[in-house]
Amino acid sequence: MKLGEKIRYLREIEGSLRGLDRDLSQQEMVRALEAETGSKLSQSYLSQIESGARPHLTNTTRQILATFFKVHPGYLVDDPEGYHPELQSELRNVEDKLDLWLVSGAERFRRDPELKHALLTLARHERSRECLLLTEAILDTPGLMPRLAEVLRPKNRDQGSGVRDQGSGVRDQGKTKRRSIARGRKDEALR
Repeated sequence: MKLGEKIRYLREIEGSLRGLDRDLSQQEMVRALEAETGSKLSQSYLSQIESGARPHLTNTTRQILATFFKVHPGYLVDDPEGYHPELQSELRNVEDKLDLWLVSGAERFRRDPELKHALLTLARHERSRECLLLTEAILDTPGLMPRLAEVLRPKNRDQGSGVRDQGSGVRDQGKTKRRSIARGRKDEALR
């Protein structure tokens, strides 16, 4: 990971930690940094670091940023090509990249709380890659997705989502009874 990516990532995390439900803007970070550390850093300098125009930090700037983000100063450098913080299998490396991508996507969809939550849940799962492959299999199996949606998220039907029986194009008359049975099964499974 490059230094600029690390700083952007830390700003995203910092925004969440501060309860903003979004990343901390560069300007907000500059103001907070000055208020909390007494040190000054310009927004344009921060922008140059994040864009890669300034690939290296002075020791003073590195220490200021490390103090602000509460990370070790050694973290604020480019990682060497192929660097991994621990011994990992190639699959775990793919999984980590996928998880970072999902977290980034969740931040982009922060105005859609359900989608954001779903992406973060997926990113937190130990086998997120397998979850996505399972989703593909569900979508490739004719009729499975609507049946799963009916059982797992029956509230969508209650809100008039317009889900219809694929065969006849009309609402299924027995949906209330099936929903009740499905809820009972789901409740039993959770016990």
